[in-house]
Amino acid sequence: MTRKTGGRTVRAGARARDSKTGVRSDALTPVPATAPPLSTLVLGGARSGKSRHAERLVHDYAALRDAARVYVATGEAHDEEMRARIAAHRQQRGPGWITRESPLDLVGTLVAESGPARVVLVDCLTLWLSNLMHAGRDVESETDRLVRLLRDLSGPVVLVANEVGLGIVPDNQLARAFRDHAGRMNQAIAAASQRVVFVASGLPLTLKDIDA
Repeated sequence: MTRKTGGRTVRAGARARDSKTGVRSDALTPVPATAPPLSTLVLGGARSGKSRHAERLVHDYAALRDAARVYVATGEAHDEEMRARIAAHRQQRGPGWITRESPLDLVGTLVAESGPARVVLVDCLTLWLSNLMHAGRDVESETDRLVRLLRDLSGPVVLVANEVGLGIVPDNQLARAFRDHAGRMNQAIAAASQRVVFVASGLPLTLKDIDA
C-alpha cells in the first residue's frame, strides 16, 4: 500500500526523509493527533534548525484546525545583512502566511492576532529582547506581560528563542546583561508554555509536554 508524501509515493509504514538533512520527517515534526497546545516554545542555537521546526509545527497545527498561519516578525532590517536574513526566512517558510511586524509591542500584537481560527508563530523572542534593551524598556516587566498572556491565549502560539548561555562568558557588560536577560526570559516563557522543544543540528528534543 502506498501514499503520497510531499509529492512522492512512499510505502505504507515507510518514513519520508527531509531532502536537506536526510532525517525522517516524523522525527523532525511529530504530527499532533489531538488539539495542539496553546503555547509552544522552540529553543536552539544559531543555525540549529529551530525556525524550520517551528514553521513545520505551525503548518501541522494549522492543518488540524483549518486555520490561518500568522508570522510575527520581531526583527528589523537595519542593514544589508539583516535584510538578507529576513529574505531568506521569507523564502524558507514559503507562501500562505499573514505577516505582522512587531519589534516592541509583542503582547499587543499577540492579543490582536491570536484566535481559534489562527496559529501564530513568533520569530524570535531573542530579537525582541534586543529591541527592548535598545529602546530602554523594562525587560522584566515586558516578559511578565508575555507570561501572563500565554496563560490566557485564545489560539495556538509557537515562539522561537535562541539558547545563548552555552558558550563562553561574554567579555563586556552589555553582552553579559543580554545573556542574563535572555536566560531569565527563556526560563519564564518555558515555565508558562505547555510544550518546550530544544533543537540541535536539526533534531528536536521535547523538554516539556503537558499532554505527555
